[in-house]
Amino acid sequence: MDETAQGPRSAVIVGAGIVGLSTAWFLQEHGVRVTVLDRTGVAAGASRGNAGWLSPGLAIPLNEPEVRRTGFASLVRRDAPLHVPPTADPALWSFLLRFAAHCTWPAWRRVVAANLALNDDCLDAFDTLVRGGVAAETVEAPITAVFESAGAAASLLAELRRFTAAGARADHTGLTATQVRARLPQLSGHAGAGIELPGQRYVDPGRFVRALADSVRHRGGTIRAGFDVRSIRPHRHAVTVISRDNVSFSANVAVLATGAWISRLAGKLGVRVPVRAGRGYSFTVPTETPLRQPVYLPTVRVACTPYLGAMRVAGTMEFRGPDDPPDERRVQAIVRSAAPFFEGVRWAERSDTWVGPRPVSSDGLPIIGATAEPGVYIASGHGMWGLTQGPVTGKLLAEHVVTGKQPESLRPFDPLR
Repeated sequence: MDETAQGPRSAVIVGAGIVGLSTAWFLQEHGVRVTVLDRTGVAAGASRGNAGWLSPGLAIPLNEPEVRRTGFASLVRRDAPLHVPPTADPALWSFLLRFAAHCTWPAWRRVVAANLALNDDCLDAFDTLVRGGVAAETVEAPITAVFESAGAAASLLAELRRFTAAGARADHTGLTATQVRARLPQLSGHAGAGIELPGQRYVDPGRFVRALADSVRHRGGTIRAGFDVRSIRPHRHAVTVISRDNVSFSANVAVLATGAWISRLAGKLGVRVPVRAGRGYSFTVPTETPLRQPVYLPTVRVACTPYLGAMRVAGTMEFRGPDDPPDERRVQAIVRSAAPFFEGVRWAERSDTWVGPRPVSSDGLPIIGATAEPGVYIASGHGMWGLTQGPVTGKLLAEHVVTGKQPESLRPFDPLR
């Protein structure tokens, strides 16, 4: 852009979740005027009800070869942690076949290597936001994985060894049944072993994202809800986004950060990697004594987090449409699988049930960077780690947008790959 040789003066960001708002905040650090648009509002998608973990030590790629076996099993078991409903949707089957083709160890190691830049700096990016005025805390605490027995823990131990051998950092310590129950008095006698991962954190995700939105506004940004983008029109020195109601906004550049809804627009921008909604569920249950730190139940893929004096319970990966209604059977499956591990949890008083569509890419890599249309950028496909990697994604993408140069760490995530 000739008139923006020193970088764009204005940007419109579509998507008011952790990724879109982080991009807006870091663009403001470069002096860019930002407008954030969302069809519903701040933290209305996958950013609100997730487990709230900032856990680079557990950001292990989804595309392990084992997923191919469990994926087929999910077709006949509705309570499986990974669920693919029987459907005639050819686009879903095409996506799943492409994803299965990337479930190999070489492809898995490529994802680990690519994600190093995001995982190594993700906590620093959160610290930058908090120091810069985002009025929400991150809580440092270990995450403890809990198992029925030491033998059951062997699978995660092997996974962590592969993860670290591929270059990731995932410090961990094995715990006996006595040790894990001493650390977590809420656990029942069903807990027979544990693995503790230090150096992780957690947040109240909805509160953090709302505080981030407040900071963007306080720094002069505009956030508008009720804007459902229909199309994008690049011009010589600007980009216009147009809503389904024919309302338009223009800026020097546009950033699309619409999560699991991204494919509706991305295909027209030269992006060939599809993204589908891997939906997760969560709810809140009261406990007799407050949970002191996050607990992970790997064998049933359930995450438990301290939340407002109670416990937020999150889990499952369900491949359905991002706007499909929640399936109560999935919630009941989480309760049945998690309840044996705990005592003093009042499961019948469950509240705040939520389902959110996590954006999963077909090759396991996020999609971050410039599209084929000048001035249009994209950030999506983080899967289960959108919260952990959201701020560092925003920081790197803002640098890309302002300088016009792709940071080396974003090359593996090129939207045109």
